[in-house]
Amino acid sequence: MQKQNLKNHGKWVVGYHLVTFSAILILIVGSMRGYLKSSDDNLYSASLLVLISFILLLMFYFVRSFALKAQDRAIRAEEKLRYFILTGKALSNFVTTRQIVGLRFASDEEFPALVDKTEKENLSEKEIKVLIKNWKEDLYRA
Repeated sequence: MQKQNLKNHGKWVVGYHLVTFSAILILIVGSMRGYLKSSDDNLYSASLLVLISFILLLMFYFVRSFALKAQDRAIRAEEKLRYFILTGKALSNFVTTRQIVGLRFASDEEFPALVDKTEKENLSEKEIKVLIKNWKEDLYRA
């Protein structure tokens, strides 16, 4: 397995991000085409296919967004605990969840200083990741 770093830490699951999304888009286009060409006899079933395809699109979005929200909450709790263990102080409430998500990749040695810099300069998640010198890998994700 390749060592994780700024360039390769993002994860794409081909079956979900590419295949499933493409299949839903094809279903939407095909069902809309079928709806537009439908006669009065099959208008109801054609409209149901359009509805189902949009429901699947919404599910595709919300299934991922709910999982990411839960993951962000867990990361926030983990990093607040890590900051407390390393410094003996509570993590500031001015550090946002997105910033904490970026900070989670910092090694213990640079984490407290990077938190302070983030709070003072209001760094973005991407700016934080660029500043990390010793990348702490996240190997437990699916």
